Amino acid sequence: MSNVLISPSILSADFASLGEEIRAIDAAGADMIHVDVMDGHFVPNLTFGPPVIKKLRPHTDKPFDVHLMMSPVDAFIDDFADAGADILTVHPEAGPHIHRTLQAIRKAGMKPGVAINPGTPHEIVDPIIDDVDMILVMSVNPGFGGQSFIDSQLRKIEAFRRKIDACGRDIILEVDGGVNSEVAPRVIEAGVTAIVAGSAVFKGGVDAYAGNIAALRGEAGK
Repeated sequence: MSNVLISPSILSADFASLGEEIRAIDAAGADMIHVDVMDGHFVPNLTFGPPVIKKLRPHTDKPFDVHLMMSPVDAFIDDFADAGADILTVHPEAGPHIHRTLQAIRKAGMKPGVAINPGTPHEIVDPIIDDVDMILVMSVNPGFGGQSFIDSQLRKIEAFRRKIDACGRDIILEVDGGVNSEVAPRVIEAGVTAIVAGSAVFKGGVDAYAGNIAALRGEAGK
């Protein structure tokens, strides 16, 4: 059994019934709700923004773990805070001043996170590790759900685990992309403390959500 946090990605939910889907994964044992914001520019897909998040906020008290795959970011930080985001994660490539962006996120009352793409070296976090509350390792290239886990990202997870342990701060180490019940033990062993899962949670319909979440944690049979 693992104490890893599970953050189901609503990108894989039924968009026609998002409120009901969020209530269902909350009841099934989700620790956070992962919200992927894509702008069709920074990544080749388009999802939703602050107005939709604000409508979804009353459906759960669980933290909204909002991942911004968009550029620019800074002009919209207050909008996401007002919509109810708890953690706001951004990519270093989304703007020229990642340190300033992280400061603005914290000033707006949210926890700042940084997302690292498969092709981005782990060293990029070194100058800002004291300014983040989450490091999100992308184990697929961002933009679409349903992709396969990129094995090379296990070494990156291990590198971040060493950095976090060395700095002594309580930083969530999250992984997103292609994580299912078979991959989950490997990323947990590498050092993650939170798993984003879309297809692996939402497959099988509402009655399967609790079992799917338990399987990601390694709680077989629940």
